[in-house]
Amino acid sequence: MIKNMGLANRVTLLRIVFVPVFVVVLLSSLGAWGPWLAAILFTLLAATDAVDGYIARSRNEVTTFGKFIDPLADKLLVTAALVALVELGQISSWIALVIISRELIVSGLRMVAVAEGTVIAASNYGKLKTVFQIIAIVAFIIKDTQLIVDLLGESGHTVLNGMSWFVMGIAVALTIISMIDYFYHARDVITGPWSGDEGA
Repeated sequence: MIKNMGLANRVTLLRIVFVPVFVVVLLSSLGAWGPWLAAILFTLLAATDAVDGYIARSRNEVTTFGKFIDPLADKLLVTAALVALVELGQISSWIALVIISRELIVSGLRMVAVAEGTVIAASNYGKLKTVFQIIAIVAFIIKDTQLIVDLLGESGHTVLNGMSWFVMGIAVALTIISMIDYFYHARDVITGPWSGDEGA
């Protein structure tokens, strides 16, 4: 099956395979460079989202499987990062709950839309949400490392900490806004009638 799979889908599956590796690196005691290795790995994995999308379009490899697995890979990466940050005590559990719940709700709604033959394009709010989530997660991974403290000093570290929370706040706000926007554009799917309804 993998041999017959397009390059774009292989890149996406590779991203999924490396999600547990990222979590292990982040949560393991690898010394001062552990968080930096985790941040680099997370950034690379997040960047492959644009790579596999470009490959799929340029090589005409857009498939139904790819449309399903690509957003799933993104959600797994962000979810894993948020849960790990909660475990490390870097963020509150409610932040992770809000973001993860949004992804589950929108994914369920997207599945219903696809079943009804409706495609809802990703909005600018959703794209911005993803960008701010990635920036915020990377910031929270590295902001308390000894290297940052040594480079910025106590006052600089305080500023970075505040900026990290500010960016995370924007990410959470955009998470909620993008969900509301998605529901608005999917209102016809939500209200029905659905193809499986009797007497429709």
